[in-house]
Amino acid sequence: MTGTVRATGFGRAVAVWERRGLSGRMRRLLLEGDVEGRYAGHNESDAGFRMTMALAVGCSQPGRAWSPADFFEALIYTPTPGGVWARRLRERKGSSYAEAKLTAMLEKARDVVAGSPRIRCREDALEAVGAVRRRVESVCWRARGGGDTDCKNLVARLELCEREGGLDHTVSVRRLAELMGCAKATAEASNARLLKAGWLVVRVSGSGKEHGTRWLLKVPDDLGDGWRSGGARPGQWPASGGRGEDTVPDAHTSGSACTDSRDLAAVMGHDAFHRFGHGTSGARLLACLDPVDGTSAVQLRAATGLHRTTVSRRMNALVADGLVVELDGLYYLATALAVPGRLHPDPEVLAHSAEQRGTGGLAARRRERHARDRTNYRRWLQEHTGQRQPARPRLALVPEGVVDPTTGELLDPRWAGWNVTDRHRPVWFDDPPPSAAQEGGAACA
Repeated sequence: MTGTVRATGFGRAVAVWERRGLSGRMRRLLLEGDVEGRYAGHNESDAGFRMTMALAVGCSQPGRAWSPADFFEALIYTPTPGGVWARRLRERKGSSYAEAKLTAMLEKARDVVAGSPRIRCREDALEAVGAVRRRVESVCWRARGGGDTDCKNLVARLELCEREGGLDHTVSVRRLAELMGCAKATAEASNARLLKAGWLVVRVSGSGKEHGTRWLLKVPDDLGDGWRSGGARPGQWPASGGRGEDTVPDAHTSGSACTDSRDLAAVMGHDAFHRFGHGTSGARLLACLDPVDGTSAVQLRAATGLHRTTVSRRMNALVADGLVVELDGLYYLATALAVPGRLHPDPEVLAHSAEQRGTGGLAARRRERHARDRTNYRRWLQEHTGQRQPARPRLALVPEGVVDPTTGELLDPRWAGWNVTDRHRPVWFDDPPPSAAQEGGAACA
């Protein structure tokens, strides 16, 4: 790699990525290529363009902005695996075109980085995720119209965002349905509602057998009373962005009941909270309880927006299964599910509740069904990859027997005046044969 190093004042050669600096991930992408398949596209050229654009963004980060000459040196004039697409572009269209293309990509990456909020470390990314989490917890998610399902969708995505370290996350519909504890069609309908409302943005649509859809989780620009699950009822906090937002109390510090999204994520996918068991309403109510501070039915209705009869019915079922303790009109989280600070679901207690409700094993059956679907889909892709539909046979306009295949003599006088060399495309002569002209003159006489 003689083109990638320069001699320093001490006589030591330093590569361009050492002088300018790159993150560990971008360094591996440049020196090893896309070994994880994160930038796979519709074809090899599309994948190469995506990988090169990712390198341009990595080279445009604050504090390590590369010049175009450095970018050319690392991708075009060095046999690095990450520059295969750039070198092929240079071979096909010349050095000037390739350098101009890479310069435009680097300028576009700089504009993207300059217009994006700076996340310097994982703590900044988790802070951005926490801001969205507080917004989700402040909205009144009404059960009617799928609001409670949308709440579960966002809660599951928040857990994925914390693991990935940012609001960008990758998840398939089947995996999302398993985390939410619902059917695949229910998760798809919830995604459509959240996309329309502005909570989700599709970054890259999933393609192939190993790549899920890349999503961006965000807070909608408008969460006023027009939002289906927004708008505060009496006793509830206003939706974010709505009137009175500046005076919204923090339920976690003011002592008011609220649905803890982390606690909801811990129990919503279990068999005990299947739609035929305690349901989503039961999971939301359980996530509002505390083992020490009692919560009244009025506070639970204010925190969840559920009807009083729904709250009463769900709480009675939770008490009967030993998940909740009722004392003097107040509800407490059972000690078997409580640890200091948050809900800690005991698998044995929840499994017993699922058996009592007749929903035991439904989550495992859903996972097995999804595994079969994935296997069948991979098999279908393997069988149909590279196979083309057989070409339709060309229509022969000249039937058999019109031309002698041995001598080429015209046997059918009805085709006189036609060039039938190509049976699929006969052509009329510009000047008719003499016999045809004479016949026409005799007919006129």
